[in-house]
Amino acid sequence: MPSFDTVCEPNLPEVKNAVENTAKEIGTRFDFKGTAAAIELKDKDITLIGDADFQLVQVEDILRNKLTKRSVDVRYLDKGDVQKIGGDKVKLVIKVKSGIETEQAKKITRLIKDSKMKVQAAIQGDAVRVTGAKRDDLQAAMALIKKDLPEMPLTFNNFRD
Repeated sequence: MPSFDTVCEPNLPEVKNAVENTAKEIGTRFDFKGTAAAIELKDKDITLIGDADFQLVQVEDILRNKLTKRSVDVRYLDKGDVQKIGGDKVKLVIKVKSGIETEQAKKITRLIKDSKMKVQAAIQGDAVRVTGAKRDDLQAAMALIKKDLPEMPLTFNNFRD
């Protein structure tokens, strides 16, 4: 039976490359000379450090540009709150989303069931598997999911015919 998986997985090697390129640009830019501006990646957390809020905004803007150039959707980034650390420095932790949360998975399955299409959706861990009798129905389900849930950076993989 034809099926596909709906997943939320960023390209982590490209995220790592974007963070490294951002760190390199911070080191060479004149307006960051002699400041505490820095960026680092640990697991799926990107930490931005700066002297003030505006500097964090600049570093985040550079990061977003680098991610966009590497074809990584910036909707994967989940921005936290700005925190004060020692002295006059501030930091911002950005989490990289991976996997579909339970609420969002339920929303996807409800959307497919309410559409009255001849496909079934089942939650499997952090992915949603959609199965149907015809390939055209599956492609229509993909289009429906992309159209009705634009805030989620979803990708479709494991398409079986």
